[in-house]
Amino acid sequence: MSVRFATKARSGAVALAVAAGLAIGLAGCGGGGDDKPEASSSTSAKGGSEPSTQENESEAPLAEIKGPDGLLLSLTSAKRDAGGFVTVSGALKNDGAETTNVPAQLSGNETEIIRNGSSLGGAALVDSKGKKRYYVLRDTDGRPLTTTNFPALKAGESVPVFMQFPAPPADTTEVTFQLPMFSAATITISG
Repeated sequence: MSVRFATKARSGAVALAVAAGLAIGLAGCGGGGDDKPEASSSTSAKGGSEPSTQENESEAPLAEIKGPDGLLLSLTSAKRDAGGFVTVSGALKNDGAETTNVPAQLSGNETEIIRNGSSLGGAALVDSKGKKRYYVLRDTDGRPLTTTNFPALKAGESVPVFMQFPAPPADTTEVTFQLPMFSAATITISG
């Protein structure tokens, strides 16, 4: 058998294998033409849409704490995740009359967190019962697991924020939330 014939045979086999793989992939992805789409859970029998449960709830904040330059931090949830974390969410609002910058002090004083730009990395949850303080988690590159790089906030403008902490023991449901330059507040962990 010549080298030229063997090369042609191999490239033909490769082309056949690729074509077979694509055919199997397309057959697996394609849907039958007889299938009818399922009704969306947000569509009512009349064809209109119903508001989701989140739209119906007016989430009362767990806490509203004041900071410098008219900044107001409204904490709306503190949820315990299955992975052993607590995620605190809310909004940071400029309640003042002029545009303001989010202070760098909110990042805390740890060099690794400061190096990654402005954030809420200085936040902490304090478990008075267990006598422990939980700081904002960091990823493997040292970036805090929190909202980062805040824009200048115009008067009345707000931005959604989140912070992720290690979870206190399951029987701890009340913690004190602390953030540099803001007053402290007691919040309840759900989940």
